[in-house]
Amino acid sequence: MNLAAAPTDLSGKTCFVTGAAGGIGAATVAHFAEQGATVYSTDLPADCDGPATYRSLNLLDADGLLECQNWIAEISPDITFNNAALFDMGSVLDADLAQFDRLFGLNVRAFYAVLQSAAKAGVAAKQPGSIINMASQAGHRGEALVAHYCATKAAVISYTQSAALALAPHKIRVNAISPGVIDTPMWDTVDGLFAKFENKAPGQKKREVGEAVPLGYMGSPDDVAKVAVFLASDQSSYITAQTISVDGGNVLR
Repeated sequence: MNLAAAPTDLSGKTCFVTGAAGGIGAATVAHFAEQGATVYSTDLPADCDGPATYRSLNLLDADGLLECQNWIAEISPDITFNNAALFDMGSVLDADLAQFDRLFGLNVRAFYAVLQSAAKAGVAAKQPGSIINMASQAGHRGEALVAHYCATKAAVISYTQSAALALAPHKIRVNAISPGVIDTPMWDTVDGLFAKFENKAPGQKKREVGEAVPLGYMGSPDDVAKVAVFLASDQSSYITAQTISVDGGNVLR
């Protein structure tokens, strides 16, 4: 029996990251690069500092999404971190179809296009690999004020399971990460929306959700990125079709 731990070293691996300009995406780019990977990334801002080869692409735009798909086919990444997403709020009484189209357009349609492109590239190259999808604790349960977003992240979890089963014969593992409340720039937007919908003072919701986590505080982007490295590496070589919660104990499953 070999009791040596499998390495997290990603030297010689090619990684592709969407939603890479800030928060969890930027942290994951940095962690992948630190482990020796060659990293390619995309997001909306025209410029993006960091150790990756970067392109500004709007995945809600047909041309931008097609360019992203073609780029994935060209790169044929060993590891794909499928992270780009939008958040918005509204119950079934006020979350309209325009919001539906935006959130499902990026969080499900573009997400699926990236997933499929990475899968096809890996199969064509006869290349084992790892696809890591960004889910959310919102995908495990509905929330009164977050109808569309919760549904999109439930779809991510379901597609992760289906893709993992389809790609297992090709030695391509597919897993998801389900963050809880993570202290990213997006949480300023989320806090502002809760201030509007729940009549809270600015900063109040963010403080409340951090205190409500069983571990007592919000997580950091690095907490998620470290799990992404685990799922990208040989440490997780026998793990597929799983959704790993990084939420300080918020969701018990």
